[in-house]
Amino acid sequence: MPSSGENVVKDKPDFHTGPEQDSNLHRSPADSLSDASIHEAHPGGLSHLADLVRSLSSRDAAARYREEAADDGIPDRNGRREGKEGSQFADREIISWEEGDKENPHNWTHVKRNRVLLTTMVLIINSTLGSSLPSMAIPYMAKEWGVTAQEQMPLPIATFLMGFVLGPMMWGPLSEQYGRRIVVVSTFSVFTIWTLACALAPNWPAFLVFRFLCGAFASAPIAAVAGVIADVYADPVARGRAMAYFMATTVFGPLFAPIISLTECPQGFCSTSIGWRWTFWIGLIYAGLTFIPVILLPETYAPVLLARKAAALRKRDPESNVYAAAELEDRDLKQLVTVVLTRPMRMILTELIVSSVCMYLALVYAIFYMSFQAFPRIFQDLYGLSPGVTGLCFLPIGGGCVLGLPIFFAYDHVLQRAQKTGKKWAKQEEYRRVPLACLGGPLFVVSLLWLGWSARPASGVPFVVPMLAGIPFGLGWMLIFMALINYLTDAYELFAASANAAASASRSLVAVVLPLATGPLFGRLGVAGACSLLAGLSALMCGIPFVFIWKGERIRAGSRFCAELRRRKGVVEGWKEGARESERGGNKGIMGM
Repeated sequence: MPSSGENVVKDKPDFHTGPEQDSNLHRSPADSLSDASIHEAHPGGLSHLADLVRSLSSRDAAARYREEAADDGIPDRNGRREGKEGSQFADREIISWEEGDKENPHNWTHVKRNRVLLTTMVLIINSTLGSSLPSMAIPYMAKEWGVTAQEQMPLPIATFLMGFVLGPMMWGPLSEQYGRRIVVVSTFSVFTIWTLACALAPNWPAFLVFRFLCGAFASAPIAAVAGVIADVYADPVARGRAMAYFMATTVFGPLFAPIISLTECPQGFCSTSIGWRWTFWIGLIYAGLTFIPVILLPETYAPVLLARKAAALRKRDPESNVYAAAELEDRDLKQLVTVVLTRPMRMILTELIVSSVCMYLALVYAIFYMSFQAFPRIFQDLYGLSPGVTGLCFLPIGGGCVLGLPIFFAYDHVLQRAQKTGKKWAKQEEYRRVPLACLGGPLFVVSLLWLGWSARPASGVPFVVPMLAGIPFGLGWMLIFMALINYLTDAYELFAASANAAASASRSLVAVVLPLATGPLFGRLGVAGACSLLAGLSALMCGIPFVFIWKGERIRAGSRFCAELRRRKGVVEGWKEGARESERGGNKGIMGM
């Protein structure tokens, strides 16, 4: 049987103190969580398909939060759990976290949580480095394999990003179903294999296939890490800071990759004898070094940890009947395909926050990848710089991204001070992160105009002037991403991996398509015209964060996932308050207060 160190719910008493009423005050906590807020379509209203999708999202959210309630030790009315096909498991003991349980990731030491964060930062560099790794080496690959069509030149990056489109739609939900570690470790292992395949590619078609597979498996951390951070950081402030460090790391992979890919360039920084294949050998060496901390990454997903604990207790005592709540949930193929794997797409279609964030981040992300083709046109074609120096022109973008961190922390300090003094604005959820995007958006627009209209060598403007446009570019890019990715994570918590998978897939899709138009765009409009067009599109998207601040609370109220999360938090707090009152000897029922 379980030792005194485990918290087990068995035959919990009925906490009802009076007859059945509609009010949640007279209902058990888990019962309150189990009711999905399903709104039937009115005649002439939403289509049957849209109504079905919304209903499925409501049930999905309610079921997951009900499971989370059991993990936290909150009983249902009869201390029982619904299992497959509606059968009751009245004889099952449901294990849950104790208050202050050291095995709960929320209670891990600062050292252990920071080690997890550092591992995710090291891991994500592989994904982002791989995305643009061959950027400056493409002409030399094409020359070796006789590829002459200009339309094929963006394909080594585009095929990788195509993998980024499809991968997160699987890895994010799967990490919420089977745990973070198995998804991260297995996908990283396969990514390493396909990186090796790129280094040994015999021809252009095979190379493009290997790049696609690299992207598909490299995309797992993009989707899963938001869930990992939500797993180990319960406090929104600490979680936001962890996400800020993670997001700052993501930008350096793409920026360092063009420098690495100059290894074969006669005008670069390394000997021509090294060859373009060393671009991927260097990436493979870094992946090998990364594998050491990745293999030591602990599982962070609470349902999986509780399931392991319950299995260990049953193994120790075969007569025990201890189970985790997750073990009594449906885990069949039908549920996996219809509910789990469709979750990111359903969130894009039915969650206004997710779809708006996806649109904005997709454009900003695509413009970032367009710069890998735009910079050679500006600094090599206009200014006549060598490929090596052109690669260094990306570094101001990294500097701008680094500047985003102190701004993030400074705003965090201002917000906490306002919350302590009871400022009304500081209590609104949107003010926790979104104002950073309100600052970053205009900076991003200004940077594009700066780059486009200052690149005038014929007028005597030195290359350093457009190069310095990278500082507000990186700063704006980082503030937008830190604000909106954190906003998604805070808004969806348990479903953070799926929400971020939706955002990752959508922005990667646009980043595949839009860079293909870089050549024709800059060729027809020129540098100033092309940058002005991109700045105009970015200016239109700038309004999204302001709308969130204006109507964010109303938008979240209409969200199936956010509504269930808000209700869960209210029920949990009510249950905890009732438990504390009971311990103080109060005569009121736990939920009948």
